[in-house]
Amino acid sequence: MAVMIHSKYGYEPPEWVQADARIDRWYRDKKRRASKHGAFSLDKNKKVQHETTSVRKNQWY
Repeated sequence: MAVMIHSKYGYEPPEWVQADARIDRWYRDKKRRASKHGAFSLDKNKKVQHETTSVRKNQWY
């Protein structure tokens, strides 16, 4: 049996600890990129969004 390692999720095999670390890094990076670019943010400036929408509508008329 593999040696169990204590991680923040409890005692797990080494492979699971590595997988958890990769997932945690991916999630932190995704959150960082989203907050940097304003993607998926509910705090986006609504006025700017409406201006870009109205510009697109005016281009088609």
